[in-house]
This record gives sequence, structure tokens and C-alpha cells, in this order.
Amino acid sequence: MKQTLRDLAEKLGCHLLGDASITVSTVSSLQSATSDSLVFADDAQHHEAALRSSAAAVIAGEFAATKNSPTAASKPVLISPQPRLTFARAARLLRDPDRNPGIHPSAIVPASARMGDNVAIGPRAILGVHVAIGDHTTIGAGSVIGDHVAVGSHCRLDPNVTLYPETTLGDRVVVQAGAVLGSTGFGYVRDSETGRYEQSPQIGRLVIEDDVEIGANSTIDRGALDETRIRRGAKIDNLVHIGHNCQIGENVVIAAQTGLSGSVTIGDNVVMGGQVGIGDHARVEAGAMIGGQGGILPKKVLRGKGVVFWGTPAKPVREYLKELAFLARSARKDN
Repeated sequence: MKQTLRDLAEKLGCHLLGDASITVSTVSSLQSATSDSLVFADDAQHHEAALRSSAAAVIAGEFAATKNSPTAASKPVLISPQPRLTFARAARLLRDPDRNPGIHPSAIVPASARMGDNVAIGPRAILGVHVAIGDHTTIGAGSVIGDHVAVGSHCRLDPNVTLYPETTLGDRVVVQAGAVLGSTGFGYVRDSETGRYEQSPQIGRLVIEDDVEIGANSTIDRGALDETRIRRGAKIDNLVHIGHNCQIGENVVIAAQTGLSGSVTIGDNVVMGGQVGIGDHARVEAGAMIGGQGGILPKKVLRGKGVVFWGTPAKPVREYLKELAFLARSARKDN
């Protein structure tokens, strides 16, 4: 989608230096820049390289507007206090729309479904009864939407997504291919006489709030009796599992292959590295950061805004590294 720098600057809230009539159609790295691409620079050194590149224009920090910065005469510059963030927003504005509003003839949509304006439903998608789909939402090929599911506006469900019955998605939710939302939780009761296991009730629901993104092949269980809830702005990577009754706070980031047992509570703005494991009924309070492969034991509470935790059981990284150093010294003494 070609746009003039004038239009982009207005949409992005940037101060534009240079020719406002120049058009760009894509974003790129400095190495792959072309005459119609937009690049970014978050320091003076990269700004100089960006100005020498083949790009049509540069998004740069406020340093580029000062007298001592490299001259912007060689190409237009969009000044932003957060160039990397502005670059990401520009990429969304320039991306070609990948949707064709309308219902594919092979899709199954019952008469009870309530469809908003400009909804796109792909080939072989199946909707259950009393499904509600908001305006400008896309349902990918082969996706299955269960009975009484509600999907908000401007959502994107990629191919082969499954939403179990009673699941609710807010606005601007992105669900990548193969994700399964609202499935039955892993809860069983053991018969002490026979030793056999029987499933405990898994009749709750799953609520996904606005602006959540869920990666490919991730799974999120519905609540056992009440609800599992993923709050606004959470970003969940590929191959993540979230168990029943979990409560995920706002703007939480969870990297790939992380697993949360049932009834885990994650506070706002928590960041988790890859392959983190959290036991049932554990709690991670707001702002904590857990390094890759960190482990939290069941029913434990992890607190410390801005503190990085590592290891199993997870502890502040300085403490963890001290313990590793002590063990290394002990091993050398033994040898």
C-alpha cells in the first residue's frame, strides 16, 4: 500500500524533514532497502548508515533533528521519540490487506450467526450456532468456531484455528495458525479404590481481552468451573500452553514453549523467556521477569518488579549466579 510521507507522518505523529510528496510502499532493513522502502535508525551511527542506504526515507530519533546530527538533506527523515516503535506501526500501515471480505462458498455459516460489516470467512471454515463476529474480522481457511462464541471487531484468525464453545475474543485479537482456544483442562480425580482417574468438571469458559496476540499452535484451556482470562495487550508466542483457570495480566509477554499449570496467576507487565514452567496455583506478581527455562514450584509467589529471575526454583539472577559460581569453585576444590 503506497503512502506519501506526508500521510505517514500525520498517521504516526512524526515531524517530517524533507520532501513530503515521496511515496513508500514497504519497510526493510538497511541491507535490503530499495527506492520505495522505509528504514529506521535509533542512534546517530545507524542514522548515518540509513542516509547512505537505498531507502526512500528514514525514521529516526529526536537526535536527528538537532544541529549536531548528520544532515537529513540526502533523504527525508521522520522524527520520532521512539523510532523502533514507530517503524513497527509504519509496517502495519504499509502492509497490503490480506483479506477479501465475504463468505467463501465452501464455508459453513448457520443462519443464527450474527455477522458484522466487512467480515471475511475463508474456505472450509465452520461456524457453530449463535456465533457473533465483529466488523472487519477475518476467519481463516479451515478454522472451526464453536457454538456461542463471540469474536470482536478487527480480529484475525489464521487458518485452522479452533475456538471451543463459549469462548469470547475482544477487539483486535490475532490468533495464528493451529492455535486451540477454550479446550478442556487437564483436571482429574483419582478413585482411591480402583486407582483410576476420572475427569473433574471442565465447564468454565475462556475470555481473551482486546489487543491480545496468540502464536501458532498455542493452546489455552477454558476454566474448570469459572473462567480462564487473558487480559488486554498480552503477547503469547508459538507453542505456549496455558492451563485452566489461569489469570494472565495486561501486557504480559510469554515466549515459546512455556507451560503454565492450572490456576496460575500472572500479574501485569510480566515477561517470560522460552521454556518457562510454572506449577499449579503459583503467582507471579507485576513486573517480574523470568529467564528462559526458569521454573516456579506450585503455590509459590514470585515478586519483584523489574527483577530478573532464573533457574529452578526461580530466584533473583544475582543469587542464582552466585550459587553457580560457588558450585564451580567447590567442584574445582574436589578435583
